[in-house]
Amino acid sequence: MVRGLEHLSYRERLRELGLFSLDKRRLRGDLLAALQYLKGAYKEDGEGPFTRACSDRTRDNGSKLKEGRFRLYVRKKILTLKVVRPWIRLPRAVVDASCLAVFKARLDGALSNLV
Repeated sequence: MVRGLEHLSYRERLRELGLFSLDKRRLRGDLLAALQYLKGAYKEDGEGPFTRACSDRTRDNGSKLKEGRFRLYVRKKILTLKVVRPWIRLPRAVVDASCLAVFKARLDGALSNLV
């Protein structure tokens, strides 16, 4: 506990410290992992958990995620289920980031605007 913030509520403490709520921090971590899978950081044999389907016909960011196929189902689809919908709602500037640092900065801006 940070001294001087004991009397504040949870939301007020987060605002004072400049942090996101636990749900947003988990979502941020999942989206970062999804980007790293898409960039090939965790390249293994076969297809990864995600594939990107680029299209100009989408209304949102032009990049939809599709779930990959696994040889064995050992709770591997949990990340894919949590990430696909929030990814589609991200702005195009966030999804088209050139590197991980730029993606993190833009993602933080997008998550701060999220209610």
